[in-house]
Parts: sequence; structure tokens; C-alpha cells
Amino acid sequence: MKVKVISVLEDNYMYLVIEESTRDAVAVDAAVPKRLLEIIRKEDVVLRAVLTTHHHWDHARGNEELARLCPGLRVYGADERIGALTHKVTHDQELTFGAIRVRCLFTPCHTSGHMCYFMWEDGSPDAPALFSGDTLFVGGCGKFFEGTAEQMYANLTQILGALPKETKVFCGHECTVRNLKFALKVEPENEMVKKKLAWAKQRDDEDLPTVPSTLQEEFLYNPFLRVTEEPLQKFTGKTDPVEVLRTLRTEKDNFKKPKERPNPQAMLAFDWGLFNPFLEKK
Repeated sequence: MKVKVISVLEDNYMYLVIEESTRDAVAVDAAVPKRLLEIIRKEDVVLRAVLTTHHHWDHARGNEELARLCPGLRVYGADERIGALTHKVTHDQELTFGAIRVRCLFTPCHTSGHMCYFMWEDGSPDAPALFSGDTLFVGGCGKFFEGTAEQMYANLTQILGALPKETKVFCGHECTVRNLKFALKVEPENEMVKKKLAWAKQRDDEDLPTVPSTLQEEFLYNPFLRVTEEPLQKFTGKTDPVEVLRTLRTEKDNFKKPKERPNPQAMLAFDWGLFNPFLEKK
């Protein structure tokens, strides 16, 4: 089982999972069909299915076009809002694509129909893979757009957190540096956070992905998986794990965004007065 990490849009990831003996492939969160099809041609594989974690456009917007271009394509997901959906899946349902086994893990919160996908091959020495969408990130978790802290706590502890510790985590966005900056604010003495942040910054500078991490690593530096630890309880002023998680998410939502550098061309245009006709009141 080979996983191709594909960077698209501003900071999204989509994935192509290749069954190497048959050269069949499964895509996860196929947001940009053109880019995906380029890689499919380059890898000389046949796309059999698309697994969509949730309905947000930056994860699902390519489904209709792919379904049109690839007749018979199966599109899996847990939410009727997912475009071109052909197979609605449920929690713990298992799918098979050649030697690739998939377990669907329902993790409602970021959206009410969010599904993660746990993949492995029987008898393979390779670690299993988790495609966690916008539920679990490297060093973070998704926003609670359509759910509650109680749901996210169950997602992170009972569902995803209970997977084998060697599981590789492939998430939906590249936001590791920002996540770990927040983790460092929460736990300034955590050496694992410092080490991972330095590594992630270097990867970022070299324009390289920070995925995958492993579940075992996440428990060492991801604050949302560390809600029972004393420093997290001290930071939030809470002891109940769900309340710690709820407070952390609020703090993260309000965490200052890095200052964006102004676009130099835009600044010149302002200096030259090119925007004046648009700025003047009618």
C-alpha cells in the first residue's frame, strides 16, 4: 500500500492510495480533479473509488467531475451533502479494495457527517494509515462547526485514540506549525513540542509536508490528546477532560494569527493611487 501525499489549494491535502499488486487506487478527499488525474496517469494506476471525509468544498468539490470523467466510480461518505455520493457508509463498516482493507470511523463534530478512514493490508509489515480529514491534525484538531466538545472528546479518545499507536496519521490540512505554536503556548516546557515545532518549521521552509505523523507521537505533543495531563489542566483551569478540551478549542480559536505580509504589488498600487477610483465614495 503506497500513499501519495498531494498538496492542493491553500493548505489542503488529498491522497492517492495505491494497491501495488493490482495498480488499483483509491483517492481520499479529491478536491482538485485535474491534479489527481495527472498523478493517476503518472503512476499508471486505475482509480476505483473516492473516500470523502466530509462535505466541505475543499474536500469534496472534485467528486462530480471525477464521477463524470470516470464512469462507474464509487464515491463513499457519511453525509448526503457530499457531491456524487454513491455509497453512504456507517461507523465500523469495512470496505475492501484488493488487498487494502478500510474501516470507516464516524467522528461527528467538525461536521455532523464526518467520517475518518483507517486503512491496512493483512500480513503487511507496514503500519496502518488513518485518513483523519478535519477531525485530527498533526498537533491539533478540527473546529467544532457542527458538534460539541463531548463529541470531539469521544472522537479523539474512544475512536481515533484507541487505534494502534504505530498508525500513521494523514490529515486534511497542513497547519502543523501553527498548531504547535499554540501547543507551545499551552505547554512551554514540553520538549517534544519544541522538537516537533523546530522540525515542522524546517519542513515548511523547504516546502515539504509534515504528514504523516504517528498516533504515538501525537499523544506526546498534541494538546487535544493530552487533556488529562496536569499542564493542560493548569493552562485551562479545568480538571474534567471534556471541559479542558472545550476551553482549549476556544483558546485555539482565539489564538493570534500570524501577521500576513502585505502583497508588494498591492502596496505599490496603493502608493500610485491606482485603487483611488474604487475607494472614493460615490
